[in-house]
Amino acid sequence: MKTVIGSVRQAYKVKGSRFIGSLFPSPSISRFEAIHREEIEEYPAATHHCYAWRIGAENVEEFTNDDGEPSGTAGLPILNELKSAELVNTGLIVTRYFGGTKLGKSGLIEAYSHTANLCIHQARLKAIVPAVQVTIYYPYTQQNLVDTWKSHYHLIEKNADYMEKVSLTVTCPLSKADEFLAELQNAGHLLSFSRKDGVVYETE
Repeated sequence: MKTVIGSVRQAYKVKGSRFIGSLFPSPSISRFEAIHREEIEEYPAATHHCYAWRIGAENVEEFTNDDGEPSGTAGLPILNELKSAELVNTGLIVTRYFGGTKLGKSGLIEAYSHTANLCIHQARLKAIVPAVQVTIYYPYTQQNLVDTWKSHYHLIEKNADYMEKVSLTVTCPLSKADEFLAELQNAGHLLSFSRKDGVVYETE
């Protein structure tokens, strides 16, 4: 799976109708809704603001909206482009200005698909996989052990605080999480830790 880095906007014109696609990171439904409102405010005279989103890594949620276009001719083609590119935590809105000539169902499907595809092909992408976030609390004397874990389990450091003890937050790929957590439990007399599920591990 992948997600997008930054936002992309592309335009497509056919038979007088203008389609403006906007592709952007959307790690939550509330984030998507905020950007959707901004798009409507930016293009208040547009005929339609159709969209699709895919959110989540371990359990992907999907949603589409045709916004007045014939059922299945706008939101679903946009969603299919997101799925084809294996994109998650991503939203795509296609705004349409009607040009006076009806495109028919097949024409609408092609136009919305093409606009979405233009955006995806211009986007910078990064791979993401389901992960576990772990915060480890340990004395400085255990730094070599923690460094070994970071290398062996491909941990990504998210935050570190060096006080009386070290507080280190990392993400671990879900595929390695059970083994890593077992190591932490076995070293319980040396350190303590907490975990958070439902996060993602990201690499460029």
